[in-house]
Amino acid sequence: MYRRQFLKTLASAAVVSPVLNFTRAYANPAPTDLVIGRRILEVNGRAASVFGLADRNGNPGLALDAGADFNVRLINETSEDTLIHWHGLTPPWQMDGVPDNPAALLPGKEMRDYQFPVGPGGTHWMHAHTLQEQSLLAAPLIVRTAEDRARDEQEVVILLHDFSFKSPEELLDGLKGGGSGHGGMPMDHQAMMSMMTNMHGQHQMPKNGTSGMGMPMMGMSTMDLNDIEYDAYLANDRTLDDPEVVRIENGGRVRLRIINGATATAFTIDTGRVVGSLIAVDGIDIEPTSASHFPISMGQRLDIRLELPPGSGSYPVLALREGAREQTGIILATKGATIKKIDSTASEAGPVLDLGLEQQLRASAPLAARSPDHQFMMALTGDMATYTWSIETSEPLSVAKDRRVRFIMRNMSMMSHPMHLHGHHFQVVGINGQALSGAVRDTVMLTPMAEIVVDFDTRNPGRWPLHCHHLYHMATGMMTFITYDGAI
Repeated sequence: MYRRQFLKTLASAAVVSPVLNFTRAYANPAPTDLVIGRRILEVNGRAASVFGLADRNGNPGLALDAGADFNVRLINETSEDTLIHWHGLTPPWQMDGVPDNPAALLPGKEMRDYQFPVGPGGTHWMHAHTLQEQSLLAAPLIVRTAEDRARDEQEVVILLHDFSFKSPEELLDGLKGGGSGHGGMPMDHQAMMSMMTNMHGQHQMPKNGTSGMGMPMMGMSTMDLNDIEYDAYLANDRTLDDPEVVRIENGGRVRLRIINGATATAFTIDTGRVVGSLIAVDGIDIEPTSASHFPISMGQRLDIRLELPPGSGSYPVLALREGAREQTGIILATKGATIKKIDSTASEAGPVLDLGLEQQLRASAPLAARSPDHQFMMALTGDMATYTWSIETSEPLSVAKDRRVRFIMRNMSMMSHPMHLHGHHFQVVGINGQALSGAVRDTVMLTPMAEIVVDFDTRNPGRWPLHCHHLYHMATGMMTFITYDGAI
């Protein structure tokens, strides 16, 4: 009932849009079916009903060829209205998959065709842009190039999740203290969704570019890492009590495509005794960086290449929960190798994510040098006591086509925020006052009190969300929109 209330409110709160025709005349083969369904997942010995997103053969997600068309028929076999966002792709605005921005929800038992250029290769994913994401309505979306297929390496995709036996509505209600912090009255789900869908840039910063928040708000005096204690942390739907074991060749080369599909949990990827080479973030190549620990916030992706030592052996790839002892992961193992049991609880807490690696990353193909035509300042603000979050902007985020745009984002809260921009990729060009030619990506994490500057080019007209990829921060206000003049 709660989810249906949430979805109905989402539909009613948005801007009224004309009926969209998602089909175009293409001389292409029949579309690939992508099915939204329900499935039973066993977690910690208990059965749970979750969503699935798979092809007709039951394979989760999609694997597509770079340069081809994204030619997909989305089929909703459930009884619940929903919609899927193609995270990392840059489709036309009408096909982006955010409910009523502008496309309507896909009703249960109905289908919808999508067709647009898939773009270059990369590790991407797809997920509901509703609270249904918490119930595992997500899957990999891998785009491979001819060079990818020709390489002598084994590819392993890892999708991370945080899992609860509680509904997402129960989790949100718990974050808000049962609603007691919302003006003295419980915050119902209609009010919550109105906040989620009506963040149109009306929270503006003063014109001098300061947020009016020289210090954290009440309830934010210390850094908050994890505001939900989940029942389990999953890698490809499994815990370390029964991990996925991927068979590999002795001394082979492996490309890990790691997706953090968790809704409220950041991790550090630990490659153990094998030093990895980070070769791409958010599906876009970087200058390779070697390490054995790699931070990954919600919505982000990492491509890590491993050169395995000769001989037989097993090689765990772990995801360490930020600031806590829980962990998940998979195990790479040669044929006949001994596989040791790994506990789901580590002996010590996982690292707290910082911007150290982000400051080191360099784009393989940076944006062309150009001064920004538009510059916007924004403050990310929040209050843990009432559990409300927002993006305060210096002015409405209105842009024109074929311009260079700069965002100066300042996190004035004591939680990290992985900020995701739809329909575009941006380059990180500044961190805490230091200019750099950083990674090109679509999701960047701002740690507490940090400032990050990103540039991007306006090549994809529409009304595009910019939001925190912590699901419950987004749901309670941390979302705004970048609007092209005359595009809608």
